[in-house]
Amino acid sequence: MLLFDLRVLCGQEKKMLEKPAIDDSEIIARVQAAFGVPVRHAAFLPLGADANAAVYCLTTTADQQAYFLKLRRGPFNEISITLPRFLSEQGIHEVIPPIQTAAGTLWTSLSEYRATLFPFVEGQDATDLPLTDAQWRQFGAALKKVHTAVLPPSLAAAIPTETYIPKFRALVTEFMQQLAERPFTEPVAQKLVTFLHDKRDVVAQLVERTEQLAAVVQERQLPNVLCHSDIHAWNLLINQEGALYLVDWDEPILAPKERDLMFIGAGLGGIWHTRRELALFYEGYGRTEVDQDALAYYRCERIIQDIAAYCEQLFLSDEGGADREEALQNVISNFWPGSTIDIAMKSGRETL
Repeated sequence: MLLFDLRVLCGQEKKMLEKPAIDDSEIIARVQAAFGVPVRHAAFLPLGADANAAVYCLTTTADQQAYFLKLRRGPFNEISITLPRFLSEQGIHEVIPPIQTAAGTLWTSLSEYRATLFPFVEGQDATDLPLTDAQWRQFGAALKKVHTAVLPPSLAAAIPTETYIPKFRALVTEFMQQLAERPFTEPVAQKLVTFLHDKRDVVAQLVERTEQLAAVVQERQLPNVLCHSDIHAWNLLINQEGALYLVDWDEPILAPKERDLMFIGAGLGGIWHTRRELALFYEGYGRTEVDQDALAYYRCERIIQDIAAYCEQLFLSDEGGADREEALQNVISNFWPGSTIDIAMKSGRETL
């Protein structure tokens, strides 16, 4: 069964209110034909940040069993479906596979979309429901299983490998240069301009440290393992019985294990930053040598990626409504005392 929280599987807390131009009857008919599920009702869920994706709750009339349907148009990353299926088959019960079609595939076509189907199970993410001691240990053990999974060559070849490219660092640097050169008339964009201009020295230091750490870590040639790449609290879900699941496998990567381990202690969302949590997690994960500079690099790089994404959202478009103010606050929160930037800049063992 798939545990899910709408805010996570649909793009965390952001909202996508536009329903695809597909009749519910067409969706129901296609799911019935492809998956053999006796769906009678389709409810569009007006959530998500991706304009190329949409999600529905499907229910049957007989037993009111519910399913989670995800539609995606444009490029479709098959690994986001085949990988969780493989990991589940390897006995990693914290990873939930998609439902197969009657033809044995993991998706079907629906108009211009690819459709994937999962059982729907009510649950909460780890931001709303703090982990118990046992769940912290289970989280660590589950992630260790992912990191030590032996992938078949065909599956491994479909997963990107870490490159440490400076794409997002360059984007943030470019946006910072535009603050004084380009007029922004939209109110929220203006607020972000004012804020980032005031924090320009901090941003410059963050970019510089990330560049230096990238060079250090790349030179070490740390071994790559399968990483989830986005295993923060919004992607760790707990059902009503306390079962724990790792969800959202859209961007797996072959990278040093620190790519995932950096989230425990990074303080994203103002949580996961205590020594007790760290100790409990590693009780489950097991003894391992953690490269502190790699941990620091990934924490810094994650913040830069977020800043770049929010700058794109607020500077390159006037769309988003109330989501724009939320995006602004998400940027600002990184700069709070003791928050993610402070934690990231203090991480690492080398003086750079």
